[in-house]
Amino acid sequence: MNKNYYAILMAGGVGSRFWPVSTSSNPKQFHDMLGSGKTLIQKTFDRLNKFIPTENILILTNERYNDLVLEQLPKVKPEQVVLEPAMRNTAPCILYASLKIQKMNPNAVMIVAPSDHWIEDEDAFEKDVIACFDKCENENALCTLGIQPTFPNTGFGYIEFEKGSDENLKKVSQFREKPDYETAKEFLAQGNFLWNAGIFMWSVATIVEAFKNYQPSQYDLFGGGMSCYNTPEEKAFIQENYAKADNISIDYAILEQSKSIYTLPATFDWNDLGTWGALYDKLDKDANENAVVNAQVLLENAKGNMIRSPKGKVVVVDGLEDYVIVDKEEVLLIYPKDKQQDIKKVLGQVKDKFGDQFA
Repeated sequence: MNKNYYAILMAGGVGSRFWPVSTSSNPKQFHDMLGSGKTLIQKTFDRLNKFIPTENILILTNERYNDLVLEQLPKVKPEQVVLEPAMRNTAPCILYASLKIQKMNPNAVMIVAPSDHWIEDEDAFEKDVIACFDKCENENALCTLGIQPTFPNTGFGYIEFEKGSDENLKKVSQFREKPDYETAKEFLAQGNFLWNAGIFMWSVATIVEAFKNYQPSQYDLFGGGMSCYNTPEEKAFIQENYAKADNISIDYAILEQSKSIYTLPATFDWNDLGTWGALYDKLDKDANENAVVNAQVLLENAKGNMIRSPKGKVVVVDGLEDYVIVDKEEVLLIYPKDKQQDIKKVLGQVKDKFGDQFA
């Protein structure tokens, strides 16, 4: 394996739209959402570990998930888990991890990848990432993998790239916010728009220089700890300074300002597994389009349902169509699939009425 290849695996999110399975104390990346025998973070780690050395994969997560990470990823040493003591969006944590990597290896190229995405063709994923790594090793480029849109999705941001180039890697014109439906249809009609999957590649030198140029106060804050990183003094420095960082995403902080952004249209199927409906789309279905994870089912007049229970539990459903049915310990969710975006709001109502122990 190439010793200059590194990864930051982002594993700090809560995934509240997958409630009640995903909770603030045990989020979706630590669950086997697909019934595959591996959790999402395990599948992501294994995918990266095919071409990135084990010791070069850093897991970026919240302090409260440290034990879960080490339990589920036994190859990972405690010093590879980069802990956020406060929630400050993606820019501060990426800068922090990048500076740690730069101190380890100033020639590093790296991928920043979410821990909870579904990617089936892992060979194509590896090929696409390495193509971006090659560009980043030879140019001061910031690269992202874009997903070919299959329908006018209003739940994703979009990447607009310049037309007319025969190169595989396209120069990015601009990043576009989540559109309304009519705007999303226009994006697809133009043919030079991709879904933003939040998968980024760059050399550590290039991303650190970008922070110097576009976020100097962030760079000064975290750069002040360079002598502490990867030493016993690091924890105290981060505990004292991390909460001082601006709450800003990597998109706003760097990508929307840089003039050297490139996107590679991905050659693999992808799903961000952001909702129960997205999970339903990727699961095998029975003759009546029901998708079942773990449960043993007896179904009558049931069609298009997403059903999940503890392993082996018997679930009987009669007369339901297009519902999410999730049974988890003391919570049972029976909810229309077409209202799945409201589950996050329902979770807030449950907290207010019954307390945080169910959330």
